[in-house]
Amino acid sequence: MANYTLKEKESFTVIGLGTELKSDYTDFAGVNKEKSDFWQAVSQDGRLDTLKSIATNDYIFAVNEAVNNKMMHYAGVMTEASAPEEARVIQFPKGEYLVVKGEGKTADELNNKLTGIAFGQVLPEAKNFAYVGGPNATVEMGQRNGLVFGEMWIPVVRK
Repeated sequence: MANYTLKEKESFTVIGLGTELKSDYTDFAGVNKEKSDFWQAVSQDGRLDTLKSIATNDYIFAVNEAVNNKMMHYAGVMTEASAPEEARVIQFPKGEYLVVKGEGKTADELNNKLTGIAFGQVLPEAKNFAYVGGPNATVEMGQRNGLVFGEMWIPVVRK
């Protein structure tokens, strides 16, 4: 079983810039390419730097959320500031979260690795808790020893 913890978290808000993912959710290669292309775009055009300038900490959030039957992916930050016009306010509920820690050579690798562990190993094998929807996020927390480290946060309920 993968290394994970369950943690109680207060509700929090992420301001995010989003894109609709068009690939089928089972098409991991397609979804990952869409996410990667999106991150490259928001990094190069300065939108991510604009978000970072209003953030309350150094964490970068890669948020996945179903909105109006569309699979959405966001680049976001935790902030109390008002959202830029094209951004979305994403509310994460107070409650228990599945937390999976990891590291990767790049933010992309970290995101793919944590998503794979959380949704491919931990949740399918979990007997006493379940993910029932709502936003989930990979949180890029920093770098050490040349690697990007972070956590995946998924709201769960007890079975």
